[in-house]
Amino acid sequence: MTSRIVWEPSEARIAAAASTRFRLAANARFGLALADSLDLHRWSVANLVDFHDLLWDFAGFVGDKGERVFVPMERIEQARFFPDARLNVAENLLKRTGPDDAIVFRGEDGATARLSWDALHALVSRLQQALRAAGVGAGDHVAAYLPNIPEATALLLACASIGAVFCSASPDYGASGAVDRFAQAEPKLFFACDGYRYAGKVHPVGDKVAQIAAALAGTRVVVVPFIGAPEDILAAVAGAMTLSAFLAPFAAGPVTYMRLPFDHPLYILFSSGTTGKPKAIVHRAGAILLQAKEQLLHCDIRAGDRVFYFSTLTWMVWNWHVAVLQTGAAIMLFDGSPFHPGPAVLWDYAADEGFTLFGTSARYLDTVRKSGLRPGDGRDLSALRMVSSTGSPLAPVNYAFVYEAVKRDVHLASVSGGTDIVGCFVTGDPTRPVRDGEIQGPSLAMDVSVVDEAAHPVPPGVKGELVCATPFPSIPLGFLGDADGSRFRAAYFDRFPGLWHHGDFAAVTEAGGFVIYGRSDATLNAGGVRIGTAEIYAEVERIPEILEALAIGQEVGHDTRIVLFVRLAPGVDFDAAFEKRLRAAIRSGASPRHVPEIIVPVADLPRTKNGKIVELAVRDVVHGRPIGNVDALANPEALELFRDMPELRMHATT
Repeated sequence: MTSRIVWEPSEARIAAAASTRFRLAANARFGLALADSLDLHRWSVANLVDFHDLLWDFAGFVGDKGERVFVPMERIEQARFFPDARLNVAENLLKRTGPDDAIVFRGEDGATARLSWDALHALVSRLQQALRAAGVGAGDHVAAYLPNIPEATALLLACASIGAVFCSASPDYGASGAVDRFAQAEPKLFFACDGYRYAGKVHPVGDKVAQIAAALAGTRVVVVPFIGAPEDILAAVAGAMTLSAFLAPFAAGPVTYMRLPFDHPLYILFSSGTTGKPKAIVHRAGAILLQAKEQLLHCDIRAGDRVFYFSTLTWMVWNWHVAVLQTGAAIMLFDGSPFHPGPAVLWDYAADEGFTLFGTSARYLDTVRKSGLRPGDGRDLSALRMVSSTGSPLAPVNYAFVYEAVKRDVHLASVSGGTDIVGCFVTGDPTRPVRDGEIQGPSLAMDVSVVDEAAHPVPPGVKGELVCATPFPSIPLGFLGDADGSRFRAAYFDRFPGLWHHGDFAAVTEAGGFVIYGRSDATLNAGGVRIGTAEIYAEVERIPEILEALAIGQEVGHDTRIVLFVRLAPGVDFDAAFEKRLRAAIRSGASPRHVPEIIVPVADLPRTKNGKIVELAVRDVVHGRPIGNVDALANPEALELFRDMPELRMHATT
């Protein structure tokens, strides 16, 4: 496992980083001599009390810290952080006031909106009063079916201010997919838009909203007009009202905050649900504040920064992005297709608004590269300090693309975590070199490693299961509807008792970084050798004629063979010469074991609403198994392309 350094921070940049200031603060408070971020990580894992106590103060959290910082328990999921604390997330996210931007919004149609910190306070105040008047209190659930608009952020903050629990999904979800999620929460209020825009088209959702409302019996509906057509919903849903009518009786005033325990629920996030009913994961409020660890120390976000992360209300990245407000940075929102009217739309936005952090998915960066766009050409990206990539492994070719075509002096951080923890296990470090194909290292205060089937740590370069041995604040409270906690324990702890098992197939590198090879449940086991799908994708992504690919293991007798599906660029012929070149690229770049037995061109590949390719759903279709929840997919019709494929009934050899 070899890699090359593609970026090194300057001494000045290291000195200015918040993580350096934090390390020096630890040295001063505790009489230490931590020399660098590696020392800082080792200390943070061994000293959970001191680390989190210092983090509270360093981040300037508002609230009552209490006497106890950490209480260990027999099982790591039972451990508690700040059990005596009283705090409110909204109070911390709204610490800043004044006329500067807090939120900037841009839609794919060019619509823009700005909310200053004072304007955001005013909107949250009115929403808070209206929620209380509607009978919403601490512990009640509120659901949102909205685009990524400022009102959605303000609604989350208003709910947090009074202790209500927020859950959301983007309006491209079908009615049944939304019901599968929201019905578990039994919300008291349901906020829904009248439609959304994507790829140049307007998509009304009135019929879907009516169906969802009918399934949420007794839930009051508030319509947030986005395409200017709320009338159908108002006529179809008894008691529904527009957001303006909901807020009309209330004038803006000071926002009040209910300080609650650290473990009070803040929001519910839902798993993708592509293999069954989505899990409703309940997250604790204090843990979301402590994700300042990532925002301040790993991303080096500063007050006054302008932070963008492409997301929708379905993806945990949206929740993480909203929490950036606690740093005093402004958040940049976008709703719509990131490729409409062309691949430059988000980079134009970045230049216009002076993004300091550009967060996106690995798939997005690969698609931009293959489009031929060079984002740094002719655009002022001088403010940009960091590009963050998540959602799937970032291939080495896309590291090169960012440094050659975006900006030479930028911290490129591939990160990996999940909805389960609203954050990362392995992530970036602004004070260490970036190596292509590697995630820089583990998150602070998390003892992350790779183990074999017996839970023994494996040497660098050996693939295994990603685990975390330390308790951490963002371990969820549990799942809705899981009274005895058995489903929760089975999901993360039963396979390796005493460890959080995340389900990623990974390896540690000689440099102390990490490589993620894909989800463990999607790992290919051909000829008895475990192969990560990301190893195949890394080679396929180098071929510009291939837009995207998906690999599965097809069961044939008592063995498994690798099948690769490829979606080609327009006008590309999948002939014998092309197939031979593709096989040779995988063989030389990965290994002969990675070469698929069958390669099949397809018109489309199914993906989630967040753009993730769904390997497991395709694998199940190929094997004739039922699919748990097609409404979780952005393009469920693509699954039909894989049903009864004649190519998969043929025997092919490599």
